[in-house]
Amino acid sequence: MVKDASKHKGEGHRQRLRDKFMDSGLNGFHDYEVIELLLTLATPRKDCKESAKAVLQKFETLQGVFEASVNDLCTVDGIGPKNALGIKLIQSVADRYLEKKVIGKEPVSNSRALFDYLYLSMGSKDRECFKVLFLDAKNRVTAVETLFTGTLTASSVYPREVVRAALDRSAAALIFAHNHPSGESEPSPADYSITRQLLFACQTVGITVHEHIVIGNNQYFSFADQGHIAQMNREYRKNE
Repeated sequence: MVKDASKHKGEGHRQRLRDKFMDSGLNGFHDYEVIELLLTLATPRKDCKESAKAVLQKFETLQGVFEASVNDLCTVDGIGPKNALGIKLIQSVADRYLEKKVIGKEPVSNSRALFDYLYLSMGSKDRECFKVLFLDAKNRVTAVETLFTGTLTASSVYPREVVRAALDRSAAALIFAHNHPSGESEPSPADYSITRQLLFACQTVGITVHEHIVIGNNQYFSFADQGHIAQMNREYRKNE
């Protein structure tokens, strides 16, 4: 029997991955299998399992792979510019998709839904990022923007710049979010302090602060859920 030269050793495995995804989505997939499936889209005739495992080992998590730069991805054996493009495209599409689910919606009463959106774009960053969600008078999100990016341990957040950005967008209310590269979601004393400063500064110009969420490694801390936003509002009214 003549062996079909068009076949490669990973073809059967590759088709099984595709069939598995078409049948039940990503349920039951290991993270490296998710990456492997992505790599097969731009690698028609090569087994991608080892490259998928190598890139996951290098960047530690699936989120880390998505957040890696194109140049860094291409340092992994078996991953070239086309593969890197696919990985970055998936991350960007997912981010856009989740953002569209938030824009025009009212996320104030659902910190978990808010976390699901924020985690993809902030959860694996190696620097602190401070993001603001701008809301209209009906508490619908009109825009999302990263206003500050800091060092490995802190972000310089300026209340004046936050207020200016809110006024420029005619925002009636705001939600703040920032990540902790350490993976811990517990807020630091500085986090409490800047939240209070921001809330007081916004209240001065009639802008409501609904929430500040700290994003950790698959976990979050909600200032609103823990009662801190309400307490700070009471402090503000007492000091008026």
